[in-house]
Amino acid sequence: MDQPALKPKRRMSKGMYILPSLFTTANMALGYYAILEVMHATVTDYSHLDNAAKAIGFAVLFDGLDGRIARMTGTSSDFGKELDSLADAITFGVAPAMLAWTWGFHLMPPVLLTDWHIELARLGAIATFLFLIAGVSRLARFNITSNPQPSNPGRPGKKYFVGMPIPAGAGVIAAVVHFSGGDPITSWYTALAWLAMVATVGYLMVSTWRFYSFKDIDFRAKRPFRLIVLLAGLFALIFFFSRQVLFAIALLYMVSGVFWRLQWIFRRRTNLPPPPFKEASQAS
Repeated sequence: MDQPALKPKRRMSKGMYILPSLFTTANMALGYYAILEVMHATVTDYSHLDNAAKAIGFAVLFDGLDGRIARMTGTSSDFGKELDSLADAITFGVAPAMLAWTWGFHLMPPVLLTDWHIELARLGAIATFLFLIAGVSRLARFNITSNPQPSNPGRPGKKYFVGMPIPAGAGVIAAVVHFSGGDPITSWYTALAWLAMVATVGYLMVSTWRFYSFKDIDFRAKRPFRLIVLLAGLFALIFFFSRQVLFAIALLYMVSGVFWRLQWIFRRRTNLPPPPFKEASQAS
């Protein structure tokens, strides 16, 4: 009599495997939409760039949900992991790289020296390509180190990521563009600063610096009242002041990795072992 009762449970479990993949598909669709919006941006209509930035921001949300839902429902699979990586390469690699180049260099009004404007566009193309390579490399490294067999002794645990995750890197690009409302850069020195920032984000993704993963937040706790209030307040701030709040969140998360790295370096230098004691030799 127990055997028939187990069949509905198995059927429901098999049907639940598609749920995380739906969020991954939405992530990929938003990335494709962002690419289309970047391609439609012109010197007379910058709103497409802001739309692309918003699409990448929503994709970051869906990317965080698909993995958490898969863990909560116990529906993680190798297919889902590979699909998620491919979607991330498109949405958080190709789309933000195109957005960063178009917003920061391609649509920038010509400066006084036309040759310098061309060189900036070339340097920007190199920097955004390095961002893409760094993001894809970050995904590849995460895929081979997330497998617990064999374990990676250099990994600091689930509480932290090793290197900035690629959704966060794409989020920094999207947050800056959204903060400007999609209006492209208009000066060569701002373009140089943007060049340095894109290169810095790419470096942080392939570095071994620690970034908080938020995986220790338990939504299944018995009394998540404080967490619910905090999230509700955060969503309200984003709804009314999306440009300022998202810009601040993205920069604070990026700076947090630098802060933890500097703190680790400072502790290592202050906790050095004392030099070996040597007795002073007496003159004969």
